[in-house]
Amino acid sequence: MQRRTGKANTNEKSFLILASGSPRRRDLLYQMGVSFEVHCSGADEITSHVEGPLAMVKENAKIKCLEVSKKFPDRFILGADTTVSLKNQIFGKPSDLEEAREMLFGLSGKTHDVSTGVCLSHQRLGYIETKVETSSVKFKEISGSTIDLYFEEIDPLDKAGAYAMQTRPDLIIEKYSGSRTNIIGLPVRLLEGWFSELRTLFPTQFLFTDR
Repeated sequence: MQRRTGKANTNEKSFLILASGSPRRRDLLYQMGVSFEVHCSGADEITSHVEGPLAMVKENAKIKCLEVSKKFPDRFILGADTTVSLKNQIFGKPSDLEEAREMLFGLSGKTHDVSTGVCLSHQRLGYIETKVETSSVKFKEISGSTIDLYFEEIDPLDKAGAYAMQTRPDLIIEKYSGSRTNIIGLPVRLLEGWFSELRTLFPTQFLFTDR
């Protein structure tokens, strides 16, 4: 368990539970000023869905929420899942460097989608909802030597699509549209609006952010 807080809060039950071990998601929540703890879900995630990548990331975010909510039924849980897709072909986390290179070659010169599914739940309140946001990224035409240089900067094996938006984008990315934070791992603007709605619905439970 790890706790990070963006504001002072003495009510233990007001801390959001982030059901993800992603350091990028932790950093984004911290920057939002959210008080939270990290409890990673051990649930098995799905790697495909008959309805496509958007349905897959929403389902995985929900799976994470439901697993962690068993331990914390009186807390708000946030689950998230991000994937890269090109014409409905899903680029998950590569199993080795060879697969990572193949992924980047497959994305070279093309525009692909990055979709993040997010789920917020509170078991005691009977609340659960999922949302998804999609951004687009166009890669430069990249060579093998560029990929080698890029892999000196990041570990591609823990990243969907084998790349990280926030690390040396100048090497591989020509342009993007939509939410940058969504590409990194959390759609911050979407969450800010959602948090505001929940603060109105559940004013005595939703205390982990003032924004």
